[in-house]
Amino acid sequence: MTGPSESTPTDGGRRVAFVTGGAGGIGSEVCRQLAAAGHTVAVADLSREAAEKVAAEFDGIGVALDVTDPDSVAAAVAEVTAKLGAPAAVVNVAGWDELKPFLETDEDFTRKVLEINLNGPIRVLRATLPAMVEARYGRVVNVASDAGRVGSSLESVYSGAKAGVIGFTKTVAREFAKHGISANTVCPGPTDTPLLRSITAGERSAGIIEAMTKAVPMRRMGTPADVAPAIVFLASEQAGYITGQTLSASGGLTMS
Repeated sequence: MTGPSESTPTDGGRRVAFVTGGAGGIGSEVCRQLAAAGHTVAVADLSREAAEKVAAEFDGIGVALDVTDPDSVAAAVAEVTAKLGAPAAVVNVAGWDELKPFLETDEDFTRKVLEINLNGPIRVLRATLPAMVEARYGRVVNVASDAGRVGSSLESVYSGAKAGVIGFTKTVAREFAKHGISANTVCPGPTDTPLLRSITAGERSAGIIEAMTKAVPMRRMGTPADVAPAIVFLASEQAGYITGQTLSASGGLTMS
């Protein structure tokens, strides 16, 4: 395996990091912390305006990205590569869900959840791994969920998608280790983000936040700032001998 000293950063000594869902709650904090750690960060999100707003905080760039559209993925990666160089670290944060009992889900809902949460990371890595192989260096961090490790009521399809991300990441880790590329998964537990607040609003979801908080041994919800350091470490040069691992950042909600 090629070590970090044998590969050359693509941007004047600063490696390029590509973050999907980079304007969201966890994604934006990951972008900030990656920039603080010395990466040149490309913030990729559905809204170019939102991505550019985050990127302006640390002199990165913002690009439009729809992970459900292969052409959009290809265009975003091409734009980043043209402006900054090929990504050396890819962090897949983009995700989506709604709380529904399984028998209330349908084909359209299932398709949307799988397209964003599972097929999205697959598309992004299909577009970014070839340059990592050529460089003989890469860091892949996929954000799944503790729901994918242990299941979660009202999140049947989402749990299945995130479990798929964990298995997919392990296989990428095995296939690409010989090219100097690591691949790991970070699984947040209940984390206070705009997405979580939106899906737990309404009469059906009353009390869910309180129940989630009580279930965490630390007795508080996680924050993006709690989750991001794990992702930033696994995207660093120092984490090169760690691959195929699944790390929960959940305040002890799940332990293994």
